Amino acid sequence: MTDRLPRRSGGGDDGPDETPVERLLREAMSARAAQIGAHDLRPAAPPNRRVRRLRPVYLAAVPLFALAAALAFGVLGFRGDTVARQQDPGPAATVTVTETPSPVPTPTPTPEPSPTAAPTADASPSADADEEAGPGDRPTGGATGAPLGGQVPQSTSGGTPPVTSTSSSSAPPQTAAVPYTFRGVKFKVPPGWRVSPPKPTDDRVCVLSPGAPTSAQPGWSPDSCEPYGVSVVVYDSASEVEGATWPTTADLGSTSGWGHQPTCPIWGRPYIPTGPYASVGAPVRTKDIVAGRAIDKTQWQVSCTSADTFTAQLWGLSADQVFIVANGLKPEYQAGLVSLLDTLNVSGHPAPVQVPHQNDVSVSVEGIGVGQQVPNDGSAVPVTVTYKNTSQTDYAAMVPFVYAEPYPGAPAAGAGSAVRGTVERQDGAGAWQTYDIGITKPARDGSNGIVALAPGQSVTLKLRLKLTPQDGAGVMPVTFTAMVVPQQGPGSVVGTRTIPVRVVVK
Repeated sequence: MTDRLPRRSGGGDDGPDETPVERLLREAMSARAAQIGAHDLRPAAPPNRRVRRLRPVYLAAVPLFALAAALAFGVLGFRGDTVARQQDPGPAATVTVTETPSPVPTPTPTPEPSPTAAPTADASPSADADEEAGPGDRPTGGATGAPLGGQVPQSTSGGTPPVTSTSSSSAPPQTAAVPYTFRGVKFKVPPGWRVSPPKPTDDRVCVLSPGAPTSAQPGWSPDSCEPYGVSVVVYDSASEVEGATWPTTADLGSTSGWGHQPTCPIWGRPYIPTGPYASVGAPVRTKDIVAGRAIDKTQWQVSCTSADTFTAQLWGLSADQVFIVANGLKPEYQAGLVSLLDTLNVSGHPAPVQVPHQNDVSVSVEGIGVGQQVPNDGSAVPVTVTYKNTSQTDYAAMVPFVYAEPYPGAPAAGAGSAVRGTVERQDGAGAWQTYDIGITKPARDGSNGIVALAPGQSVTLKLRLKLTPQDGAGVMPVTFTAMVVPQQGPGSVVGTRTIPVRVVVK
């Protein structure tokens, strides 16, 4: 490498002569520049974790090296013009320099890659990746396909999948209630619970609690739902109702209605007892409102032995022939059982026992609704009832009859209980007639009122309901019926509507 426009040593028109020191300095710089190749011009190495302080930059020190060489020549007495006249200067003098801190800025360092940072074949996704992915999109970790966390969920119903019906072992736990339909009856499976799928011919389905074991206990029927779950029993036809052994509507009123050929469902060790056992104390009967209907509940405390006792619970929607059974269920799962009951919907399940002509007359009620509070202080609750003949049958003598069904809060009346309140009815603009609301059958003499309803016709009646302080708190079903009452033989219902209300003490 040579200078394109070197200064002439003899002066002339091109400018003054360059001094020997200047020529020496120029040649030293040219020689040093000739040592720089393409490899010296590559991009700077990426920064690393270890910061090397004050790395020297040799190119910045070249002028200083050349100046030092020129001073050395001058001090030793070399003749500069002799050296300057050489057209091909020899190799530049080698100068050994000790690295010293330099004020010139150095490239910003970055950490060196860690030897453990390289991904492996079985590396699990990071926590950030888990947060970005949705619950249903999270991948399984490692070559084994285990979910994040390293534990594979085990089936807790002897290999039966839960109602969520997911085939991936990495599926997230069920955190919300899941809708389920059985024979037209809808309900929601509580979080953590699961359904044991029934057979096509089964009239009941088992909803297992979170604490249910993975398999049946030794000596225990694998089809048994007790004591680890709740049975939802739905009868679809009159033949099923007639052939049912348990549960039935009669079991709700029985002192031993917790089961037919009862077993001893003790949590963790259920067994079939060898000796006799029975209820402890009287059963507790209550009414509540489920699916817009009054539902009956009976609860028993049962003793298998002196050490083994369990609680049996049975709910029944008699008109719909739908029952809920929970025997031996742990108290900690009672909230889940109640949530299942609260979501029960039987509107898609037709009543299996059809009464002829029961739907000939539609009954609509205004003034009270399901669950409405009715005081027991004798104050009047106004109600309007409309009966409409929707059939082609001419009902010339129909009895519009209203009564309150017995409920646990009503005072005892012999073997049962009866409501002591009254119902007042006004026909047209006439006077108010008072009737005993606790009587469930109309009189045959027509004293309860008779109206004629031809096909398509309707009639509206005004009523006032009054309860007494003897009528205690509880759920009381009020039934509005349209009946045909002959002089002989049983009457027939041609229209009905039942509204459960809540009696409150004032």
